[in-house]
Amino acid sequence: MMRIKYIVGIAFCTLLLGCDEAALMKKWTPPEAEADARNYVELLRQGKFERIEHDLDASVTDSNIQDTFAKMAAIFPTGDPESVKVVGAHTFHGQGNSITDITLEYEFPGKWVLATVGTQSKGNVSTITGFHVNPMADSLENLNKFSLRGKGASQYLILTCAVCALLFSLYALVLCLRTKTVKTKWLWVLFILVGLVRLAVNWTTGEFTFTLFAFQIPCVAAIHPLYGPWTVALYLPLGAVLFLHHRWKMKVNGELVEPPSHI
Repeated sequence: MMRIKYIVGIAFCTLLLGCDEAALMKKWTPPEAEADARNYVELLRQGKFERIEHDLDASVTDSNIQDTFAKMAAIFPTGDPESVKVVGAHTFHGQGNSITDITLEYEFPGKWVLATVGTQSKGNVSTITGFHVNPMADSLENLNKFSLRGKGASQYLILTCAVCALLFSLYALVLCLRTKTVKTKWLWVLFILVGLVRLAVNWTTGEFTFTLFAFQIPCVAAIHPLYGPWTVALYLPLGAVLFLHHRWKMKVNGELVEPPSHI
């Protein structure tokens, strides 16, 4: 029992402390793609639209591209940014080509801007396949951080149910370990931790998703991509329910040896 408490405590502390998102993002970001993205955004801010247009892929060329660039450049405040960091990096490799999307977060005094630049490489030729600029009310890190403030009743309900499901599974697990007359105990231990059917909520937006054919060990999950929103997922603790039902049947049939009342 003490070992279980230590393991739960370590897992909880790890969840709270997390890790350095910037350091992880740097490891996953191709340096050349990041340099290209930063260069194109600087060209946009300086109004050098012709140099960007020269590198546009044929699939995204437009007769009004200069007006589009001007509107995108107007989103950036004047002056140098206080910081620039990569908050998104995705690379897709195909046959003979690769596509990379880099999202940069620019921080200005009291304002943040996200710029996403998509590039495609075919052999020695690199072209721009996408360019998007969006203003933000705050940094992605602050917008998507896990907080209990300002959430809806449905979000609190999912979180409460997830915690209760986890505690219920742990209760069934401890009871299984302490019950001596359970046959194939190791199989029950594994099955108790299984959760089926997924109900999840995006903790930032409050959007719900439901997946009928899904399983998870343990029966809850709280995950988020780098700089992305948290997703809290609840799974039906079917294994724990079936074990308690099996234990009740053993008690009715007189096959159960009750564990001691103290730990």
